[in-house]
Amino acid sequence: MIRGILFDLDNTLLDFMRMKRASVDAAVTAMIDSGMPMPHDEAVRLVYTIYDEVGIENQEIFDRFLVRAFKTVDYKWLAAGIVAYRRARNNYLVTYPHVRSTLAELLRRGLRLAVISDAPRLGAWLRLAQLDLHHMFDPVVTFDDTGHRKPSPVPFERALSLMGFSPKEVIMVGDWPERDMVGAKQLGIVTVFARYGDVKNTVESGADYDIDDISQLVQVLNLMDVDEDQTSLF
Repeated sequence: MIRGILFDLDNTLLDFMRMKRASVDAAVTAMIDSGMPMPHDEAVRLVYTIYDEVGIENQEIFDRFLVRAFKTVDYKWLAAGIVAYRRARNNYLVTYPHVRSTLAELLRRGLRLAVISDAPRLGAWLRLAQLDLHHMFDPVVTFDDTGHRKPSPVPFERALSLMGFSPKEVIMVGDWPERDMVGAKQLGIVTVFARYGDVKNTVESGADYDIDDISQLVQVLNLMDVDEDQTSLF
């Protein structure tokens, strides 16, 4: 019997990459408007090159960008970029369609909801709180809580321990096959691939179920209930 749902956060509950693209575009535009002599597209490409090297959550990305491009940090450009980034981030940080109604339905069914994220602890909680989802999840297991990123079994095991559930009593929902699906499957957890959040054009997710909208998660649960009922007849 399924008693809990484990969710990835970014690109599963919220459209993280849309927010990131809009925020970086705004930051680069603001730095150019402040006098930075660099074409917009070239600057954006360099920012993402550095993200690839240091991680998409790096908090000093624009310092690193300016040093890489100009050998120094112009604080007028830096301040303009940071302010524009934060404004855009707040405007573009939204959930995918039907997230709130689906989570409400899962809670109504008595399921316990958890988040397993590779994001830093504060960043994950800030995003949940800004979207007013922070009361819906317990526990929230981040990279800072275990020191391990998915697909390591450690964050999954930490969530299961805090929930008091076995792997057979939960399902994992996420957008990253190599991390979310592989990590959960190695513990025997049923997996659901959030195809609506896929930014890598994944063909074969390797998941037990693929969904194009988070609301289809309810159908997956209904289907699993039917399967269990049929099994119990034999």
